[in-house]
Amino acid sequence: MQDKEEERSLINVEARLNKEGYTQDFRVTEDNRLQALTGDKSYSVEEVKIVDFFRFEGETNPDDMAILYAIECTDGTKGTISNSYGPYADQSIDAFLKMVEDRGKNLDKSDK
Repeated sequence: MQDKEEERSLINVEARLNKEGYTQDFRVTEDNRLQALTGDKSYSVEEVKIVDFFRFEGETNPDDMAILYAIECTDGTKGTISNSYGPYADQSIDAFLKMVEDRGKNLDKSDK
């Protein structure tokens, strides 16, 4: 079992996710797609699922607050994207992931 202190480190969580196959790093493009940092593959909201997320709070500096998302795409590509949260958040990442989250909620409702 992971030590709680160890789990709170962004680097340690990224390393664990990497071992679980989340090896791709992503960014959100200007045309509102999730872009793999290696290669030229990009994904629409419909092709992306948020598997998990982890919040990290800056113990000494609120500017260090971050959130890491574990992402899986419909073609099996798995990776992560991170963002600050609060006033320093990248709004394009927030907007894209909110659309993914909302789409997931709507799919869950239609399954019932």
